[in-house]
Amino acid sequence: MTFSIVGHCEKTGMLGVAITTSSICVGARCPHARSGVGAVSTQNITDPSLAPELLDRLESGMTPEQSIADLIQITDNQEYRQLLVVDYQGNSACHTGDKILGIHAESKGSHCYAAGNLLANNCVPKAMTDRFETLSDLHLGDRLMSSLEIGLNKGGEMGDVHSAALLIVDQQPFPLIDLRVDWADAETVSQLKTLWHTYRPQIQDYLTRAVNPSEAPTYGVPGDE
Repeated sequence: MTFSIVGHCEKTGMLGVAITTSSICVGARCPHARSGVGAVSTQNITDPSLAPELLDRLESGMTPEQSIADLIQITDNQEYRQLLVVDYQGNSACHTGDKILGIHAESKGSHCYAAGNLLANNCVPKAMTDRFETLSDLHLGDRLMSSLEIGLNKGGEMGDVHSAALLIVDQQPFPLIDLRVDWADAETVSQLKTLWHTYRPQIQDYLTRAVNPSEAPTYGVPGDE
C-alpha cells in the first residue's frame, strides 16, 4: 500500500521524507519532519498522531531506536504500524509490526531508511537506500525523489500508486518544501517530480518572502509590485 524513504543531508542538515501509495492524500497523513530534530513516516494502517510523539522523543535526546521502542510500549495497535525515523545526525530506525499488509521490507542506509508494504517484491527498499547513498552531492530533494523513482521502477507497490509527497525541513520552523500529488490516475511519481523541478528554482525566493520580505522578488502577477 505504501513505500517511502526518510533521509538526512550530511552537508546541510536538511531532513525529509518522500512517499507514495495507492491511497488518496498520503501527504496529509504519513510524512512528518521537524527542523533540527528528525523526519518520520507513519504508514501501513496509519496513525498520524504517532509522528509528533516520535519527534518529541527525538527532541528530548532519545535515539531513533529508543524513540520507537518507548512509543510502542505505551501505545496500542503497533502490530499494524510501520514507522520510519531518521534524526538530525542521520541515525535511523524502523518498526514493522507483525500484521503489516502483504509483502513488506525494510532497508537501512547511510543517513536514510526505506520501507514499504504491499510491495511487488522485497527488493524495493534496498534499491531506494542504495540510490540515496550514491547521490550525496545533490540537494536532499533530488536524492529523495530519485530514491522514490527507483523504488517504483524496481516494482513499487503490488498495484498502482495514486498519491505522493515530498516533505523537507531546513532551519525554519516551517517546511522548506511541502509538495503533494493528492490523487492521480497515472504517472503519480512523475507528477511529483515535475512539481519538484518547478518549485526548486523558487525555493529561496519564497523563503526570502517569509524571513526578509523587503528583499523578496516580485513575480509579475496582478498586485505584486
